[in-house]
Amino acid sequence: MAVRLTGAGVSPGAGHGPAYILTASVPEPPEDSAHAGDADAEKERALAALRQVADELEARAARLDRPEDPASGGPGREGADILRAQALMATDPGLTVGVEALVDEGVAAPRAVFSAFAKYRDALAGAGGYLAERVADLDDVRDRAIAVLTGHPLPGVPAEPAPPAEPGGAPRPYVLVARDLAPADTALLSRDVVAAFVTEGGGPTSHTAILARAMGVPAVVGCAGATAITPGATVLVDGSSGEVRTDVSAEDLARAASLDQARRAARARAGESRGTRDGHPVPLLANIGGPQDLDAALRNGAEGVGLYRTEFLFLGRRHAPAAEEQERAYRAALVAFPGRPVVVRALDAGADKPLAFLPPPGDEPNPALGERGLRLLRRFGDVLDAQLGALARAAASETAELQVMAPMVATAEEARWFAQACRARGLRRAGVMVEVPAAALRAASLAAEVDFLSIGTNDLAQYAFAADRELGTLGDLQDPWQPALLDLVRLAAAGAAEAARPCGVCGEAAADPALACVLVGLGVTSLSMAAAALPAVRAGLGEHTLEQCREAAEAALAATGPASARAAARACLPALDRLGL
Repeated sequence: MAVRLTGAGVSPGAGHGPAYILTASVPEPPEDSAHAGDADAEKERALAALRQVADELEARAARLDRPEDPASGGPGREGADILRAQALMATDPGLTVGVEALVDEGVAAPRAVFSAFAKYRDALAGAGGYLAERVADLDDVRDRAIAVLTGHPLPGVPAEPAPPAEPGGAPRPYVLVARDLAPADTALLSRDVVAAFVTEGGGPTSHTAILARAMGVPAVVGCAGATAITPGATVLVDGSSGEVRTDVSAEDLARAASLDQARRAARARAGESRGTRDGHPVPLLANIGGPQDLDAALRNGAEGVGLYRTEFLFLGRRHAPAAEEQERAYRAALVAFPGRPVVVRALDAGADKPLAFLPPPGDEPNPALGERGLRLLRRFGDVLDAQLGALARAAASETAELQVMAPMVATAEEARWFAQACRARGLRRAGVMVEVPAAALRAASLAAEVDFLSIGTNDLAQYAFAADRELGTLGDLQDPWQPALLDLVRLAAAGAAEAARPCGVCGEAAADPALACVLVGLGVTSLSMAAAALPAVRAGLGEHTLEQCREAAEAALAATGPASARAAARACLPALDRLGL
């Protein structure tokens, strides 16, 4: 029976082949698991498993650094960087301390690993956007360690193409279908082996999406029901439209191949541009979590850093990172972008991102509305002062344009306080994030106190719709195409313009080529996103004029829901379909 499914197209192009369904998983260790009494031996067993996982991931990364066939279409350095980041997760000091503490309480090694990872998992899931999509990577490290400890086999990805459809024919790449995919499962594949990826989970910045784009392989994520496809059935995947079909004819396949070729040629031409087709400049910047993300930003043509998430330096540690460690991490970004903007977000902790080295805030019935971001930094001024000092020293000998912004700002007084703190440390450009409706409504007042605004669409949606971003059942209220959210973006951009200040967007909403055009039409002056999304956004903007972007924005604002807003905007942006975006 023919199947037609729809998800989110995250890597453009069309691919087809027999379906390989990956459904196995490592079972959760029982909650009441206890060890035999030798805590030291059990701790060593757990840590040895984590070291083994880290070593295996490093070995895979090394293979990607030295591919046997550079033309095979593998993910290369991008995949190697992702695997090395996973290896660091496996040996994170905070995690190992947590595992050891649980074993000391009598918990068996597999359950100790599972529970220690849970704290980090919850923090990432609650952060939303790019950070939430690192959960699959963390789960993979956890499951690999538990599999080592329990002897349970990990689900495998076939390393060879599928058998030919006809005797004597050429081997066929397969379509890999899964609930979700981990980098270690996919990073060693190539487009000679896999024709497309389809997952039921994941999003535009998941590593499935990033690696698929690096490989040039079509991918669709968030495709409900995909794992119910019959194994071996011929599947046609459109990574542009998000459509997944089975039982397709030879004519369907030929038509898809022809359209895909035309789209690739058009994107290549459009990707050379900067800003809109009529010359309106729109700097396209990268969101990063640390130095490990800089190579990808440079390879994808980032014009600077629009969001440096510094919380990765602080989370899961018993003590704050030393000033020298912070300085090195910040300088790496400044060195990578000489003469370009590098926007660093001051530590965004609290609520779903607690810090072990700070006392808990007390009883907070709703932590998301409590002491987080700038509110926490004002209470622990020494932490902010140390961070600003490290930033000032890192910038002293570099030419990059360092800009520092505060998270979770609601009032002009808070904006003024942060700007004064930055200037006291010699930091010339201070800004604030627009993440709560109050900041958007009074954007002109806030902008008058600082040098720039930057909109975080994930939190702005959470607070505008009173919809906890940790609740999947409220995901439709987190849709960045919600017209009310676009209203707030327009208010923030207009307020910044009134104060003659720039206003960017650093939420992952900017990674959608259609929504990027709408944001520009709403008055946003720069866009920042995961590095892998930059080429597609550049191509989409480069094929439309500023007036078309404004028409698309008005059409989206006139809609009554996210689906109709998206459809109305795309109708004003005709080149997107031609580009396959």
